[in-house]
Amino acid sequence: MAIKVANNQSLTAITALPAAVSGGAMTLLETQTASSSSTISFTSNIDNSYKEYIFKFYNIHPATDAAEFQFQADTGTNTNYNQTITSTMFTAYNYESGSDQSLGYFSSFDQAQGTAFQNLQSNVSNDSDNSVCGTLKIFEPSSSVFVKHFIANTNSMQPDGSDRLQHNHYTAGYFNTQTALTRFQFKFSSGNMDAGVIKLYGIS
Repeated sequence: MAIKVANNQSLTAITALPAAVSGGAMTLLETQTASSSSTISFTSNIDNSYKEYIFKFYNIHPATDAAEFQFQADTGTNTNYNQTITSTMFTAYNYESGSDQSLGYFSSFDQAQGTAFQNLQSNVSNDSDNSVCGTLKIFEPSSSVFVKHFIANTNSMQPDGSDRLQHNHYTAGYFNTQTALTRFQFKFSSGNMDAGVIKLYGIS
């Protein structure tokens, strides 16, 4: 297959993609805003319309210091949010003072056929200027054949005595079910979500 380029080699001169190149468009499906919310649940717009869905987290602020930001899913109209998960996580951090840095596996946040809420970000500071930001991708949640894979990348500041540290988490796993996932819920392990926005997109 030949590679098609603009005649003058400039990307700005490309006004349309070749017919064979398509996909990747993001469609905003829903926006929810936290306001002293114990949970935020997305119970619609997740079906076979898209093979990939993305949740984006904007400044999710915890009421309680050192809480974990978490999610789970469910099927049909069920609201137990206890689907079976196998997951993995690694994390990187750096102190404001530069006194310590690390990159490593985070074994306390993985699950092996567990049904608990999956942690996405640990030990989040409730300082007034801190929050969780990041993304969560869900792949083909409506499949009746395959398990449902997810990948997340989240970021926050953490409390640690008088110093603060930057903590970046990479989480991945799968829901071990062939039943369609139709709803997702987000919360902190303790306390409410004081503020923040979660947006749901479908990827064509």
